[in-house]
Amino acid sequence: MRFPVSIKGVLFYEENVVLLENERNEWELPGGKLEAGEDPSCCVIREIREELGVETAVNSIIDSWLYEVLPQREVLIVTYGVYLIKKSPLRISDEHQRIGVFSLADIEELPMPEGYRRSIRYWAAFIKNKACR
Repeated sequence: MRFPVSIKGVLFYEENVVLLENERNEWELPGGKLEAGEDPSCCVIREIREELGVETAVNSIIDSWLYEVLPQREVLIVTYGVYLIKKSPLRISDEHQRIGVFSLADIEELPMPEGYRRSIRYWAAFIKNKACR
């Protein structure tokens, strides 16, 4: 069995995570489908540029899991931790309904896959730990 691959980025903007609301009224991380021959880290940079209008740098893979997007349609989700290169205003593409920046406490109540929450928590802890060194 083969699955489409979606590469997502966990991006913090002013200490809050950036999320996009999709057509299923779920909040998700910015990112999208891996194109043929594309490096996954280049994919997440491209997708975030297209969806948010900002430039990012990739750190590392955070997590991966199969997500049932629709009944009997699974997608392999791969999440990366990313950093904002230069702070600039976020914009939303026409691929999503809304953009939001949320605290870690806020994400607990949002309709979103648990895998995204897990990735957000992990990346937040990594950033905090790195700052304390």
